Amino acid sequence: MLCKHCGTEIADKAIICFRCGAGTTDPVRKAVPVRPRRNPLLGFVVVAVLLLLALYMGQASRTAADPDTYQTVAGLLVGAALVIFILRVVRRR
Repeated sequence: MLCKHCGTEIADKAIICFRCGAGTTDPVRKAVPVRPRRNPLLGFVVVAVLLLLALYMGQASRTAADPDTYQTVAGLLVGAALVIFILRVVRRR
């Protein structure tokens, strides 16, 4: 029998062509479509923005009348940035 892909003479009971590797029969199951991944840069941009906001809040707490509020918000922003960063790293594995 001849290979459908490259035309090489192969054995009648061959499962694949020895020359090109193409299968001699149609697949039994269809391949699962692969979803395109989101842009990995987006997560890092969000983390960078959160960290910049935290730095701003930390600096603003020095001149504010109520510095505890600004420091609390800065701590929450740093925590959110760390959680997003850790989730991004763990999901890659």
